[in-house]
Parts: sequence; structure tokens; C-alpha cells
Amino acid sequence: MLAWALDIAVGAVALAMLMCAWRLLRGPSLPDRVLALDTLYVNAIALAVLLGLRQGSAVFFEAALIIAMLGFVSTVAAARYLARGDVIE
Repeated sequence: MLAWALDIAVGAVALAMLMCAWRLLRGPSLPDRVLALDTLYVNAIALAVLLGLRQGSAVFFEAALIIAMLGFVSTVAAARYLARGDVIE
């Protein structure tokens, strides 16, 4: 039963990633694309955690932590660039 639920959850997250990728490519403005990229990395974290549960491997959880750290830094850098025009003062 758990494997079945995890398979459905992986499919749902993969569908969400496809919709985020569509918004990233076809976004009407730059802030929409940044938000789509932010949501895409959150979905990547969810997918890594779900695959870690499905496979029973701790490597996926470590990968999810690395994705979270890199995603946070990239979101902050993109927001600063959009707000000020540069990342480093």
C-alpha cells in the first residue's frame, strides 16, 4: 500500500515539475519565471525525498538537503539582482 501511494505521489510531483517548467519557459515576466524556478527546486526536493522513501536509501535525503541549500542561495541571489541590479554590493 505504501509503495502504491509513493508511486502516485511521485507522479503528482513530476506533473507539478512539468507545469513549473512550462511556466519557466513561457512566463509572461521575469518575476514569474523566478517564482517558477523557485517552485521547481522545491518540487525537486520533494521528488528526492519521495524517491528516497521508495528506494530506502539515505543518499536521496542528502541530495535533497544539497538541493535545498543551493535553491535558497539562488533564490536570494535572483531576488537581489531583480531588486537592485547586482548581487554583491
